[in-house]
Amino acid sequence: MLNLGDLSRLKGYRFPRTVIGYAVWAYHRFVLSLRDVEDLLAERGVVVSYETIRVWVAKFGTQLAAKIRRDRPDPSAKWHLDEVVLKINGVKHWLWRAINANGDVLDILVQSRRDTSVARRFMRKLFKRWGLPRVMVTGKLGSYSAAKAQVAPCVEHRRHKGINNAAEASHRHTR
Repeated sequence: MLNLGDLSRLKGYRFPRTVIGYAVWAYHRFVLSLRDVEDLLAERGVVVSYETIRVWVAKFGTQLAAKIRRDRPDPSAKWHLDEVVLKINGVKHWLWRAINANGDVLDILVQSRRDTSVARRFMRKLFKRWGLPRVMVTGKLGSYSAAKAQVAPCVEHRRHKGINNAAEASHRHTR
Protein backbone atom coordinates (compact mmCIF):
# COMPACT_ATOMS: atom_id res chain seq x y z
CA MET A 1 0.00 0.00 0.00
CA LEU A 2 1.91 3.04 1.24
CA ASN A 3 4.93 3.64 3.42
CA LEU A 4 3.35 5.56 6.28
CA GLY A 5 6.43 5.62 8.48
CA ASP A 6 7.44 9.12 7.41
CA LEU A 7 4.03 10.70 8.09
CA SER A 8 4.90 12.18 11.47
CA ARG A 9 1.98 14.62 11.19
CA LEU A 10 -0.35 11.77 12.17
CA LYS A 11 0.84 11.75 15.78
CA GLY A 12 -1.66 12.67 18.45
CA TYR A 13 -4.72 11.09 16.82
CA ARG A 14 -6.98 8.52 18.47
CA PHE A 15 -6.48 5.99 15.68
CA PRO A 16 -3.10 4.65 14.61
CA ARG A 17 -1.50 6.07 11.49
CA THR A 18 -2.10 2.81 9.62
CA VAL A 19 -5.88 3.15 10.02
CA ILE A 20 -5.87 6.82 9.01
CA GLY A 21 -3.56 6.11 6.10
CA TYR A 22 -5.65 3.18 4.93
CA ALA A 23 -8.88 5.21 5.04
CA VAL A 24 -7.43 8.13 3.07
CA TRP A 25 -5.65 5.77 0.68
CA ALA A 26 -8.82 3.79 -0.07
CA TYR A 27 -10.83 6.98 -0.58
CA HIS A 28 -8.38 8.36 -3.16
CA ARG A 29 -7.20 5.17 -4.84
CA PHE A 30 -10.54 3.51 -5.53
CA VAL A 31 -12.77 6.61 -5.80
CA LEU A 32 -14.97 5.48 -2.93
CA SER A 33 -17.44 7.61 -1.05
CA LEU A 34 -16.81 8.50 2.58
CA ARG A 35 -19.55 6.10 3.64
CA ASP A 36 -17.96 3.30 1.59
CA VAL A 37 -14.68 3.83 3.42
CA GLU A 38 -16.60 3.86 6.71
CA ASP A 39 -18.08 0.46 5.75
CA LEU A 40 -14.64 -0.90 4.80
CA LEU A 41 -13.24 0.07 8.17
CA ALA A 42 -16.31 -1.30 9.99
CA GLU A 43 -15.75 -4.69 8.31
CA ARG A 44 -12.26 -4.66 9.82
CA GLY A 45 -13.57 -3.80 13.29
CA VAL A 46 -12.76 -0.07 13.28
CA VAL A 47 -15.78 2.06 14.19
CA VAL A 48 -15.33 5.57 12.84
CA SER A 49 -17.80 8.04 11.36
CA TYR A 50 -17.69 9.28 7.79
CA GLU A 51 -17.27 12.83 9.13
CA THR A 52 -14.01 11.80 10.79
CA ILE A 53 -12.87 10.27 7.50
CA ARG A 54 -13.79 13.53 5.74
CA VAL A 55 -11.56 15.45 8.16
CA TRP A 56 -8.72 12.99 7.60
CA VAL A 57 -9.08 13.28 3.83
CA ALA A 58 -9.10 17.08 4.02
CA LYS A 59 -6.02 17.16 6.23
CA PHE A 60 -3.87 14.33 4.85
CA GLY A 61 -5.39 13.70 1.43
CA THR A 62 -3.08 15.82 -0.67
CA GLN A 63 0.02 14.25 0.85
CA LEU A 64 -1.21 10.68 0.33
CA ALA A 65 -2.71 11.40 -3.10
CA ALA A 66 0.67 12.72 -4.25
CA LYS A 67 2.28 9.45 -3.10
CA ILE A 68 -0.35 7.41 -4.93
CA ARG A 69 0.18 9.38 -8.16
CA ARG A 70 3.94 9.11 -7.87
CA ASP A 71 3.88 5.34 -7.24
CA ARG A 72 1.31 4.30 -9.83
CA PRO A 73 2.54 2.53 -12.97
CA ASP A 74 2.81 4.18 -16.36
CA PRO A 75 -0.47 4.25 -18.28
CA SER A 76 -1.21 1.66 -20.91
CA ALA A 77 -0.63 2.48 -24.57
CA LYS A 78 -4.34 2.83 -25.37
CA TRP A 79 -6.15 5.95 -24.19
CA HIS A 80 -9.83 6.87 -24.34
CA LEU A 81 -10.69 10.57 -24.66
CA ASP A 82 -14.14 11.94 -24.10
CA GLU A 83 -16.00 15.13 -23.34
CA VAL A 84 -19.20 15.57 -21.38
CA VAL A 85 -21.37 18.63 -20.83
CA LEU A 86 -21.87 20.10 -17.35
CA LYS A 87 -23.80 23.06 -16.06
CA ILE A 88 -21.92 25.23 -13.59
CA ASN A 89 -24.07 28.03 -12.18
CA GLY A 90 -26.42 27.60 -15.14
CA VAL A 91 -23.62 28.03 -17.71
CA LYS A 92 -22.76 25.15 -20.05
CA HIS A 93 -19.17 23.87 -19.74
CA TRP A 94 -17.39 20.84 -21.15
CA LEU A 95 -15.45 18.36 -19.05
CA TRP A 96 -12.69 16.81 -21.17
CA ARG A 97 -11.29 13.62 -19.70
CA ALA A 98 -8.82 10.93 -20.65
CA ILE A 99 -8.53 7.44 -19.20
CA ASN A 100 -6.20 4.58 -20.04
CA ALA A 101 -7.23 1.04 -20.91
CA ASN A 102 -7.09 0.05 -17.22
CA GLY A 103 -9.71 2.66 -16.32
CA ASP A 104 -7.35 5.05 -14.52
CA VAL A 105 -8.12 8.72 -15.08
CA LEU A 106 -5.12 10.37 -16.71
CA ASP A 107 -6.32 13.96 -16.75
CA ILE A 108 -9.36 16.22 -16.86
CA LEU A 109 -9.96 19.74 -18.17
CA VAL A 110 -13.03 21.95 -17.82
CA GLN A 111 -13.61 24.51 -20.60
CA SER A 112 -16.50 26.60 -21.80
CA ARG A 113 -15.82 25.67 -25.44
CA ARG A 114 -15.73 22.45 -27.41
CA ASP A 115 -13.47 23.19 -30.36
CA THR A 116 -10.09 22.31 -31.86
CA SER A 117 -8.07 24.74 -29.73
CA VAL A 118 -9.37 23.19 -26.51
CA ALA A 119 -8.77 19.66 -27.82
CA ARG A 120 -5.22 20.67 -28.80
CA ARG A 121 -4.59 22.18 -25.35
CA PHE A 122 -5.92 19.06 -23.66
CA MET A 123 -3.78 16.74 -25.80
CA ARG A 124 -0.64 18.81 -25.22
CA LYS A 125 -1.29 18.69 -21.49
CA LEU A 126 -1.72 14.91 -21.64
CA PHE A 127 1.32 14.27 -23.83
CA LYS A 128 3.54 16.52 -21.74
CA ARG A 129 2.76 14.55 -18.61
CA TRP A 130 2.41 10.99 -19.91
CA GLY A 131 4.13 10.87 -23.33
CA LEU A 132 2.49 9.66 -26.53
CA PRO A 133 0.09 6.71 -26.54
CA ARG A 134 0.11 4.05 -29.21
CA VAL A 135 -3.66 4.29 -29.83
CA MET A 136 -6.11 7.07 -29.04
CA VAL A 137 -9.84 6.22 -29.02
CA THR A 138 -12.34 9.08 -29.26
CA GLY A 139 -15.91 9.75 -30.19
CA LYS A 140 -17.03 11.30 -33.47
CA LEU A 141 -16.15 14.91 -32.57
CA GLY A 142 -14.07 16.39 -35.40
CA SER A 143 -11.99 18.53 -33.04
CA TYR A 144 -10.07 15.45 -31.93
CA SER A 145 -8.91 14.65 -35.46
CA ALA A 146 -7.86 18.22 -36.21
CA ALA A 147 -5.98 18.55 -32.92
CA LYS A 148 -4.32 15.15 -33.27
CA ALA A 149 -3.13 16.01 -36.79
CA GLN A 150 -1.37 19.09 -35.39
CA VAL A 151 -0.04 17.71 -32.10
CA ALA A 152 0.63 13.99 -32.67
CA PRO A 153 0.24 12.84 -36.28
CA CYS A 154 2.07 9.55 -35.56
CA VAL A 155 -0.52 8.30 -33.05
CA GLU A 156 -3.13 5.85 -34.32
CA HIS A 157 -6.61 7.35 -33.96
CA ARG A 158 -9.80 5.32 -33.73
CA ARG A 159 -13.07 7.23 -34.02
CA HIS A 160 -16.22 5.35 -33.22
CA LYS A 161 -19.31 5.99 -31.17
CA GLY A 162 -19.39 2.53 -29.57
CA ILE A 163 -15.77 1.66 -28.83
CA ASN A 164 -15.23 4.68 -26.60
CA ASN A 165 -17.59 3.37 -23.92
CA ALA A 166 -14.73 3.01 -21.45
CA ALA A 167 -14.55 6.80 -21.13
CA GLU A 168 -18.27 7.34 -21.41
CA ALA A 169 -19.24 4.96 -18.60
CA SER A 170 -21.81 6.81 -16.52
CA HIS A 171 -20.63 5.20 -13.29
CA ARG A 172 -17.07 6.52 -13.62
CA HIS A 173 -16.47 9.24 -11.03
CA THR A 174 -14.28 12.24 -11.71
CA ARG A 175 -12.60 14.21 -8.97
